[in-house]
Amino acid sequence: MAGLRAPRAGSAREQQIKVENSFDPEEALKCLAWIREVTGEPIPLESVLDNKHKVSEFFYKTLKDGLLLVKLVNAIVPDDLQINTRTQTFKKSNNDAFESAKERARIELFVYKCQEFGVAENNTFQTDSLYERTNLSQVCAAIRALGIEAESRPSYTGTRMWPKKSETNRRTFTEEQLRMGESVINLQMGTNKFATQSGMNFGKKRMITKD
Repeated sequence: MAGLRAPRAGSAREQQIKVENSFDPEEALKCLAWIREVTGEPIPLESVLDNKHKVSEFFYKTLKDGLLLVKLVNAIVPDDLQINTRTQTFKKSNNDAFESAKERARIELFVYKCQEFGVAENNTFQTDSLYERTNLSQVCAAIRALGIEAESRPSYTGTRMWPKKSETNRRTFTEEQLRMGESVINLQMGTNKFATQSGMNFGKKRMITKD
C-alpha cells in the first residue's frame, strides 16, 4: 500500500519531486468542486481553501477509494456505459488486502469508462498515479479531460468548469478547386521548366586562355 512503499532515492526521487511540484492546488480544487456539483456529494472544500499545502493530501484522500470517481463518470456517461455498482467491487470488506484491491479496481473502472466515453488514453492515468500518489497532476488532467469531453456533448447540461473542445474546422471544395490544387503541387514538385543554370559552374574545369 501507499504508506508502506520505500522512499525513492537518486534520480527517481528527483523526478518524483518534479512531479509533485507540478501539482496545481487551484486546479485540484476546481476538479473537486466540479465533482461535488455533478455528483451532489458534500465534499468539504472549504476546509482547505485557506491552506494550499493541504490540498494535495485532501485531494488524494477524497478520491483514493475510487467511489467518487465512479459516481462522477456514472453521472455523465450514457446508460449503456454505466458502471454497475451492485457488484462485489463496491461492497465494503473488513480485510485490508481485499479492500485495497477493490479500491484499485474502482479506479481502473473509472479510467476505462473515461476512455470509452471518448477521453484520449494519454489524458487518463495509471492506477498508481492516484492510489500510490505518484502523479496527482495527471489525475487532475484526466478529470479535466472528462469535463471537457462532457461539455462538448449536447446531452450534458450540468456545470461547466472548462471550455468545450474546439470544433473541427471542416471545409468542402469543388472538384474544380481540387484539380487546381493538384496542378499547383505537381508544378512545384515535378518540373524544371523555369529553372536555369546560368552562372553556375560547379564541377566544370577551369578554362585558361592565352592573352
